[in-house]
Amino acid sequence: MIRIETIEAHAAGEPLRLIVSGFPSVKGKTIFEQREYVRKRHDHLRRALMLEPRGHADMYGALLTTPEHDGSHAGVLFMHNEGYSTMCGHGVIAAVTIAVERNLIVVPRQADGSAKITLDSPAGSIHAVAKVTDGAGRGLSPAHGANPRVTSVSFRNVPSFVLHPALVVRAGTREVRADVAFGGAFYAIVDSEAVGIPIIPERLPDLRRAGMEIKHAVEKAVKVEHPLEPRLKGIYGTIFTGPPSGEGADLRNVTIFADAQVDRSPCGTGTAAVMAVLAAMGMLAGPDQVFTHESIIGTTFRGRIIGETSLSIINAELPTSNAITAIIPEIEGEAFITGESTFFIDDDDPLKYGFRI
Repeated sequence: MIRIETIEAHAAGEPLRLIVSGFPSVKGKTIFEQREYVRKRHDHLRRALMLEPRGHADMYGALLTTPEHDGSHAGVLFMHNEGYSTMCGHGVIAAVTIAVERNLIVVPRQADGSAKITLDSPAGSIHAVAKVTDGAGRGLSPAHGANPRVTSVSFRNVPSFVLHPALVVRAGTREVRADVAFGGAFYAIVDSEAVGIPIIPERLPDLRRAGMEIKHAVEKAVKVEHPLEPRLKGIYGTIFTGPPSGEGADLRNVTIFADAQVDRSPCGTGTAAVMAVLAAMGMLAGPDQVFTHESIIGTTFRGRIIGETSLSIINAELPTSNAITAIIPEIEGEAFITGESTFFIDDDDPLKYGFRI
């Protein structure tokens, strides 16, 4: 009998199941080695926790590990219905909220009361800042006492850039124009109005189907690989963007990722990728311009550009210029603890490692 304990949270509606005990020790000096170790040795536990009957087709999870770099507080592995992500913005916001409110990671407070936490992800080191107030944390049982309360989390993301602008592909019966951009993972970014599917929950079956068709069409048409890290490759998801519905929002979106999974949040890494496209088009610049990204359920993340950098291209199969201009995005959002879970995996259970329908 395996017993695993988790803390449940959501960031802008997207779930995060953070594994806190019962998972076997993860070996590996680098975060890539750790991810491969978990994938080869313990993927059955990912399936058990993400899929039914303990999870569902759109569940998302995370596991904190030993850090790869000096100065980092933890490594983080993100998981979903298909496997493992290279980075996850909503996951950072939720994991940092849980870590601070539950004292899983204890760091000195800054003068303004905030807590700075650095997490090593496969996409790179993520520098997060949690705004903290004293008092009872949200979602705490009485046994946890008056823990810190996190009111929001912002994080400085990895350099984000456009790899293939204005790519035209044939996806199903449609000819689609997509911008392929990186924000911690690669996305095909598409105008929802151009494909004739509004970003509303009632059209999710169509959005799922079109999203997967576009993902596969882009991967067939071009090489999608990070110019500095060949292990960061392939289209993680399709982002449909459209006119906002909420007051103060700049764009509405839904991200279809992994195996047709639907992001309820505005998607943190997706927001960074969209910001890279907008910056390349001259529509977003500088730290004073805040970009408010709306999800399919009306929740928002805020983003701003806090810097720029240049990435040298070392792969001859990628675009022909010598360097790619990348933005340094900062993404901000809120997360809330929703519960605690204790899961049992019984050897006699024929469905012990989960299933999908």
